Amino acid sequence: MADPQGFLKVTERELPPRRPVPVRILDWKEVQDKGDRAVLNRQAGRCMDCGVPFCHQGCPLGNLIPEWNDLTWRGEDRAAIERLHATNNFPEFTGRLCPAPCESACVLGINQPAVTIKQVEVSIIDEAFAHGWVEPQPPSRLTGRTVAVVGSGPAGLAAAQQLTRAGHTVAVYERDDRIGGLMRYGIPDFKMEKGHLERRLNQMREEGTRFRVGVEIGVDETWDELRARYDAIVVATGATVPRELALPGRDLEGVHVAMDYLVRSNRQVAGDDVREPISAEGRHVVVIGGGDTGADCIGTAHRQGALSVTNLAIGRRPADARPDHQPWPMTPTVFEVSSAHEEGGERQFLASTVEFLGDESGQVRALRVAETEYVDGGRVPKSGTEREIPADLVLIAMGFTGPEQEHLAGQLGTRFTGRGAVERDDAYATSTPGVFVAGDAGRGQSLIVWAIAEGRAAAAEVDRFLMGETALPRPVAPTDAPIGL
Repeated sequence: MADPQGFLKVTERELPPRRPVPVRILDWKEVQDKGDRAVLNRQAGRCMDCGVPFCHQGCPLGNLIPEWNDLTWRGEDRAAIERLHATNNFPEFTGRLCPAPCESACVLGINQPAVTIKQVEVSIIDEAFAHGWVEPQPPSRLTGRTVAVVGSGPAGLAAAQQLTRAGHTVAVYERDDRIGGLMRYGIPDFKMEKGHLERRLNQMREEGTRFRVGVEIGVDETWDELRARYDAIVVATGATVPRELALPGRDLEGVHVAMDYLVRSNRQVAGDDVREPISAEGRHVVVIGGGDTGADCIGTAHRQGALSVTNLAIGRRPADARPDHQPWPMTPTVFEVSSAHEEGGERQFLASTVEFLGDESGQVRALRVAETEYVDGGRVPKSGTEREIPADLVLIAMGFTGPEQEHLAGQLGTRFTGRGAVERDDAYATSTPGVFVAGDAGRGQSLIVWAIAEGRAAAAEVDRFLMGETALPRPVAPTDAPIGL
């Protein structure tokens, strides 16, 4: 283990400071400052190397957390990145974007703040890139088998890297003009600068993975044509259909789903010429939805110069501490303050949107909302509590319902679950021979760490399908879930 008395000597969590709000909202750089190595070592030294490390169960990837905490504390950074890469292809992504269910499961969390696992993880990989330790791992031989991966988010990239290293010839298809999926156009730079994505893609190119951008399978090339050209296909298109809010006034100008807003903003930050930009500058912005996507919209609106930002959540405000009905090691629902919430704006809970109100020109001017009432297990607007909130720009950030079905169903005959995800078995195989599915397309909207885990697991099953056996690790099955998820 690390320091045998570490958790007794250091009882508090210490995290690197975030850049001052007045400074960081002037740019799109990441909000977190680089941490102090002494602080990092103290935190890594708090890891107890438990007899039963529940952090493993909390992490869908099965990350070897006590091992790389110990190596970090000892200053053996190169060995630490080797242990981290043994289970996670992209720790620079998860270390910035994952909500860290491992920390909720940390045994130390029973009576102390949990180890700063996520911060140790991102520090390990950043140090490794800085020293040139992240090198291409091309296969020693080629199998002669070909695989198409459709979708270039974390699930697709993980599957592609694993299959390329196994010796298969892999092509990743992406309908956008750049690789990365939601990491490219859904996640703002203040959460993860795109340079982290680019350097990992460069590694994959040098390993032999091929990328095809601007190709929408089902439109530019049919699924049947793809099946004829490749020995296997991995569907990793994500859950991209937004959950809508079908209320009066939804068609007013200035009412958008969150991803339309975030994609255009990310393109502008990347230097693209966006024909129909959506800007919060000088506007009263209302964000409907209290999750991560909503927070991304809030941070983006601050940087664009919004006059005001109001965040509406239909449910109750979560508790500040772990509630009794979600004991350790479950992942609790607690009140969270993201970097975007620190930057300003108002958060309102128990707020049900009733109607979008517009002016004579068809532009949204306000929202009519009411207090949420719980009735027979459902949530409805409470009569007599209606009020108006001024709004020039409304962003609907209520999550996603599943993958786009039209071409999958029409061309592949793919079946879907009752919740809208692609139907598959425990080997990630669909009802169409040779077609597998990984990530949100088969799981439904979930965490980035689950996407990478499923990409790795699906790659192992594809390798087994092609070769009869596999040496690739298989972290999870589609029905597996860590405690509390």
